[in-house]
Amino acid sequence: MALRVIVCMGVSGSGKSTVGRLLAERLGWDFWEGDDFHSAENKRKMASRQPLTDADRSPWLERLRRLIEEALSGRRPPAVLACSALRSSYREVLSRPEDSGALVWVFLKGEPELIRRRLNERSGHFMPPQLLESQFETLEEPESALVVDIDAPPATLVQIILDRLGPRDA
Repeated sequence: MALRVIVCMGVSGSGKSTVGRLLAERLGWDFWEGDDFHSAENKRKMASRQPLTDADRSPWLERLRRLIEEALSGRRPPAVLACSALRSSYREVLSRPEDSGALVWVFLKGEPELIRRRLNERSGHFMPPQLLESQFETLEEPESALVVDIDAPPATLVQIILDRLGPRDA
């Protein structure tokens, strides 16, 4: 099956949205911001500096999986999804073994100091910098993903991803 979904994952501040949006533009695909699919209650909880529980995340992950299934089946256009997906169990909800080749994970990886600096410079986002430590504690680095070091400009990161995906997907 041809590639139809790319999931940009990583901790808050790693560039998922920025890189994902640019990648979607380059590919001519839809872009989905995973945060847009959180419930109002989840957003309030994070804004008040409370980490989400797995129970909080479960309906959110299921909503995202339905979107992915629609893109994989062709009922929606191909898409790039920006989604933290920090634990392997979350990624298992979002992708199935049969998705192989049609769905690719891109792990945007960076040093905590760089990401903390980015979060402190960001305004208007419900995710406060104080939750970064809990994100790194939750993070289980994926075993099968394109790993991209985020210490480069977003356009460079997009080109690295496209080069690694190969010409058939770009």
